[in-house]
Amino acid sequence: MVTLSPTKRERVYIDDDPRVVPLLPPTLQTVEAAVRLDGVGKVFSGRGGRKGGGRAVPALDTVSLSVAPGEFVCLLGASGCGKSTLLNLISGLDQPTSGTLTVAGRPALMFQEAALFPWLTAGQNVSLALKYAGVAKADRRARVEQLLELVRLGGTADRRVHELSGGQRQRVSLARALAQDGTVLLMDEPFAALDAITRDVMHDELTRVWKETGNSVVFVTHNVREAVRLGQRVVLLSSRPGRVVGEWQVAIPGPRTIEHPEVSALAAEITVRLREEIASHAGA
Repeated sequence: MVTLSPTKRERVYIDDDPRVVPLLPPTLQTVEAAVRLDGVGKVFSGRGGRKGGGRAVPALDTVSLSVAPGEFVCLLGASGCGKSTLLNLISGLDQPTSGTLTVAGRPALMFQEAALFPWLTAGQNVSLALKYAGVAKADRRARVEQLLELVRLGGTADRRVHELSGGQRQRVSLARALAQDGTVLLMDEPFAALDAITRDVMHDELTRVWKETGNSVVFVTHNVREAVRLGQRVVLLSSRPGRVVGEWQVAIPGPRTIEHPEVSALAAEITVRLREEIASHAGA
C-alpha cells in the first residue's frame, strides 16, 4: 500500500519510472488534499508487452482530481472507463504511467465482494488486518470489538463467515478496512451484490461510519442514485480512456434517501450526461 505520511511526498511517474520528491510545505500548497492526482495516465501494454509487439491500451488519460480530508467523493462512469484502475493507483496496488499522484495518509481498499477468509471467524478476519497494521497482539481483541461495534456487529466476533448474511459480511469487510487505520477509504462497488433493502441499510451505516471516523472516502459505483445518495461530490469519468468530464457538488441536506426528490432530480441530470458520454463512444 502507498503510505506517504507523516512525511508527505509525491510520486511523479514518467514512462512508469516513479521519481519521489518532497512536497512543498503545507503553507505553500494551494490546496491541502487527502488525495491529489495531477495529469495521471495509465496505459496497459497488450499481450506480449510493448517490446513484444502487444497493443498498448490506454485506461486513464490526464486525470486530475483532488479529494479533501474528510470528503466523500463518488466516481461514476460506464463499464471499463477506468474507475477500478484509478482506485488501484491510489491504493498503491498499481502505478501510473504518467502524472503526479499524492496520498496524504494510508489508504484502505474495500472490494465488491467481502473476500473474507472463510476458515476464520468475523473477529479473526478483522484481527488479521490489525496484525498487518502493526497492532500488538495484546491490544487486538479489544480493538476488534470496537470495530465490530462501530459497524453494529457487536457480539459477532466468534461467528463464522458462513453464519453471516451478505450485509453482515460487508460490515465485517468494512471493519477490516477500518482496521488498517487508514485515513482514506477506497470502496469499489461494495454494495453492488446486495439486495435493495440491505443496500439501503448499508448506505445509512456507511454514512454514519464516515461521519464518526472523519475519513476521506472515494466510492466507485455504477448506480447514479447511489452516488448522489452518498457523496458530497460526484465525478463522472468518460469511456476509455477515462478522463474527468463532469463534476457535481451534492448540496442536499441529510438524511438522504434514494427516493428523496432532490436526489432523484440530480441523479436524472447526471444520468443524461452519462448517457451522452456512453453514446459518444458507442461507435469508437
